[in-house]
Amino acid sequence: MSENANVQKIVPFEGSKLSKKEQIASMFDDIAFRYDFLNHFMSLGIDVIWRKKALSYLKSLQPKQMLDVATGTGDFAIMAEKRLRPDSIVGIDISEGMLSHGREKIKKLGLDNKITLQLGDSETISFPEQTFDAITVAFGVRNFENLEKGLSEMRRVLKPAGKLVILEFSNPTVFPIKQLYNLYFRYITPLIGKWIAKSEAAYSYLPESVKAFPQGEAMKTILINTGFQAVTCKTLSFGICSIYCATR
Repeated sequence: MSENANVQKIVPFEGSKLSKKEQIASMFDDIAFRYDFLNHFMSLGIDVIWRKKALSYLKSLQPKQMLDVATGTGDFAIMAEKRLRPDSIVGIDISEGMLSHGREKIKKLGLDNKITLQLGDSETISFPEQTFDAITVAFGVRNFENLEKGLSEMRRVLKPAGKLVILEFSNPTVFPIKQLYNLYFRYITPLIGKWIAKSEAAYSYLPESVKAFPQGEAMKTILINTGFQAVTCKTLSFGICSIYCATR
């Protein structure tokens, strides 16, 4: 059984007749109004540091055209615009609810001439081959219905020597971080989700999806098998988060 098969088994709503993709879109539509707040609240603001670190991998590339996959409310795209100053950034996501909130933020910041958010699926990216200098994904690849297909699509729309940077949760292995992390994610996170976002299912899905997702060497192997080169993995915060960097 492939690693990707394990990813596909983990869904937000067990017993639902909807596909994983449809469930993910519905889940994020439901929690969009509290998503940004919960991200920062539950990570104690450390997610901002993680995002900055991930974007630092693109600084030397000085990308002009960027794609942010699973952009959500556009947080990563907004930070990329501020730190990298590309000519344009396109953000795609399967949740219209998240995109709607993101467009409001971008308009308030006066960045709607630089950042465009549109409904889009990672597995069928609606751009020609070799369109982007860089592609980013923050906390989104574990939600792909078909991981390899999504990665292949991102490679297809990258220019030669273009870079892919993936920021994703991982499972720490160091004592006592591992034990505290598991306690927090398994018991505290769903309660916070139920209280603030009115969705216990969404935040119960989070630890399960992280646990099932291929990490470290396994994820590097998948990226290499998809055709990427110079693949690296950097763990952050005792292994709570990982940055994967790869070149087309």
